[in-house]
Amino acid sequence: MRGRPFFEDKNRAFWTLQTVGWSGYFVLRTLTGLANAMEWSYMLHTLLLTATGYSITLLMAAAFRRLIRMREIFTWAGSILIVVVAAAAFSAIETWSYATFIQPGSRPEGVRFLGAIILTVTLLIAWSALYYSINFYLLLEEQTDRLLRLESTASNAQLAMLRYQLNPHFLFNTLNSISTLVLLKQTDRANAMLSRLSSFLRYTLVNESIARVTVAQEIETLKLYLEIEKMRFEERLRPHFQVDPDAEGALLPSLLLQPLIENAIKYAVTPQEEGADIAIQARRQGDRVAITVVDTGPGADAAYQTRAEQSTGVGLANIRDRLAQAYGDNHRFETQSDITGGFRVFIEIPYQIETAEEPK
Repeated sequence: MRGRPFFEDKNRAFWTLQTVGWSGYFVLRTLTGLANAMEWSYMLHTLLLTATGYSITLLMAAAFRRLIRMREIFTWAGSILIVVVAAAAFSAIETWSYATFIQPGSRPEGVRFLGAIILTVTLLIAWSALYYSINFYLLLEEQTDRLLRLESTASNAQLAMLRYQLNPHFLFNTLNSISTLVLLKQTDRANAMLSRLSSFLRYTLVNESIARVTVAQEIETLKLYLEIEKMRFEERLRPHFQVDPDAEGALLPSLLLQPLIENAIKYAVTPQEEGADIAIQARRQGDRVAITVVDTGPGADAAYQTRAEQSTGVGLANIRDRLAQAYGDNHRFETQSDITGGFRVFIEIPYQIETAEEPK
């Protein structure tokens, strides 16, 4: 069980520090007086000063809570004025107490009163500095947490937008194929495609747009997607999977690989009468996961990559953006084409697995 952070409850932290601090002041002054052979009445004098300091600093704290959120010049001016007034009141009570309990009848004036007020000013300045230091630290932490939450929200929104760009084009193609099958009165194939489409859409709706899935889950989704496309291309579409067991549990953004398969189908399978092979490989390399998608299409001329990026309106650019959002600079994304045929995409990401939540 982990203890609660001390400043999690600001009110409790303030009263704890206030009580401990002034209790320490009372103990130190009492011990100093006893060490200098002062009478027991000195303890009463010290108790009165402790109560005075405790009460005055409570009033100062109430004023500082308002000043700390004002413009800097007002904070400084107001704080200095409050410390001066508080020190004068504290010193007046101290001199009265000294004349009452320590040396009855004496009237501290001049240098003696000045010495008392200097010590009091020093004490209250130290208290004020500690108060502002702690509160500015807490304000900075609040602002940092707020910025982190805003950055996280913006990043999640960006990831959601990028993933939502993937589905419309695929959905349009599939519905168009189903419509064609219906017109050709191939109802069994149309029903089968609708069933697979339903399963695929159920997956995309169940998983959050910013969720990460395992490589094994991503591969199963690709297989479902390819089953739908295979009903269009039949033997012309020949997918191959090679996934190392060590890589199956690695996490990656959901539907990250779909645009690669879609590009391969559009630019490798569709243009060729004999179709093409599409190979998907995933393997673990130490603390990294390497994923490769290779097709046996007509190869890449200078315009191939540009056409591939335009295949879904986002394509390769979408994957680059999603990887940057998810991993920053801690990833690799490379494409390679050969004029003799084939196109290869290589992705390398950190090996991350889902961990169980710690008991609370």
